[in-house]
Amino acid sequence: MEITEIRVFLKEGQDKKLKAYVTVTFDNVFVVRNIKVVQGSEALFIAMPSRKMKNICPGCHFKNEAGSRYCSHCGGTIPPDAGEIKTTDAKADHRDIAHPITRQFREYLQTRILEAYKKEAATGKCSGSLSSAEVTSGVED
Repeated sequence: MEITEIRVFLKEGQDKKLKAYVTVTFDNVFVVRNIKVVQGSEALFIAMPSRKMKNICPGCHFKNEAGSRYCSHCGGTIPPDAGEIKTTDAKADHRDIAHPITRQFREYLQTRILEAYKKEAATGKCSGSLSSAEVTSGVED
């Protein structure tokens, strides 16, 4: 699978750790949006797009935000083990929508995205993109 385009959207604002959103196109036929470039305690890393999980009310079956104790629709009590979330772990509140299966592909994807981010951050532009030639060759001007 070849990365044919990387678009970087630099972010500035309240969240100092979130540096950019990235859109990656694979083989000119498949796009993954909302990959985040995040400043970790030691280095930059990527976070794959995810969605917040929901707890389902046992009474009316309304989908409530994870961690809700009462239903936003009927007001009924939601047991802690209701719906899709089975733990109180903060990471369990979100589930990746798309993600690499192998460690090697994750490292390849992260390397290419961080290269594009650094190039974009150096120019100071927003919403730039790298062509397939720049992405596959790893060229940085």
